[in-house]
Amino acid sequence: MPTITDVPGVLVGHAEDREGLTGCTAVLVTDGAVAGVDVRGSAPGTRETDLMKPCNLVEKVHAIVLAGGSAYGLDAACGAMRFLEEKGVGFDTGFGIVPIVGAAVIFDLDVGNPKLRPDSEMGYLACKNASSSVPREGNAGAGLGATVGKLYGQRFAMKGGLGSWSIKLGAGKDPEGNEVSVIVGAIVVVNALGNIIDPKSGEVIAGAYDRDRGEFISLTYGDFQGFSGNTTIGVVATNAVLSKEGANKVAQMAHNGLARVIRPVHTMYDGDTVFALSTGQVAFTGDKAKDISLIGEAAASAIEVAVVRAVKNADELASIPAASSIMDS
Repeated sequence: MPTITDVPGVLVGHAEDREGLTGCTAVLVTDGAVAGVDVRGSAPGTRETDLMKPCNLVEKVHAIVLAGGSAYGLDAACGAMRFLEEKGVGFDTGFGIVPIVGAAVIFDLDVGNPKLRPDSEMGYLACKNASSSVPREGNAGAGLGATVGKLYGQRFAMKGGLGSWSIKLGAGKDPEGNEVSVIVGAIVVVNALGNIIDPKSGEVIAGAYDRDRGEFISLTYGDFQGFSGNTTIGVVATNAVLSKEGANKVAQMAHNGLARVIRPVHTMYDGDTVFALSTGQVAFTGDKAKDISLIGEAAASAIEVAVVRAVKNADELASIPAASSIMDS
């Protein structure tokens, strides 16, 4: 199955707390990757996003951590730093190495035990579990406590989750001149205020759902209950060469994928954030503007599929219905 781990050098690991119903997901690039980021939601919880801007010094990051637990979950990134330091991975300061770890979090405190949140130990474990294998989807890692369709409050919510996908664009050239496939992958944690839409049919897959009537609730604008406990966060990665400017543009374009399948998205109550990583192993067409545009659109398409997979692969949890349980009923 196509996933973000199809991009050489990208590893993914999960860790969860089944009592707290929360978790975290680590995306490792231990050889370093040029990074960009784009924050479109107005209620974000993030770490190290400023250094990913083109005008700032550090060129590469070594991991991105996606976590539940709201702002508390940012502590999971400290565990990732400890893990990477032990492996000798980081930015050489001359006085020791400093692993560069970006992070973003979702609000899931209203699903399980709000006193049990992702912490440094969970972040370390997620990194320890990281591999190039196909990552688990649905109720996995940071997607364990994710929900969607909270337009009318949590009691009408459905299960969100984690999804991944990848796309091959064609062949580029590695440093030795060999033809190598250019791959763009995505991994997302879907915890949106809005509904998730099937891009082919335009129908709601998961969203505000009346459990008593067994039907989705029509959205009446001006009547929904907003709360800043939502967010869709993710990472797109490619083996193609990108500058920091290019990575930031790809992160920006990747949000188009969210807009295609989440309605509404990028609201005042969401903290939607997408990171973009370039491992820089393959030169693509040789036209910088063309490369960025093609990779950005592929990133958006991979995000689109990953969001749909996140909810379709989720299971009912804590009496919160899932798309799978509705389809089976």
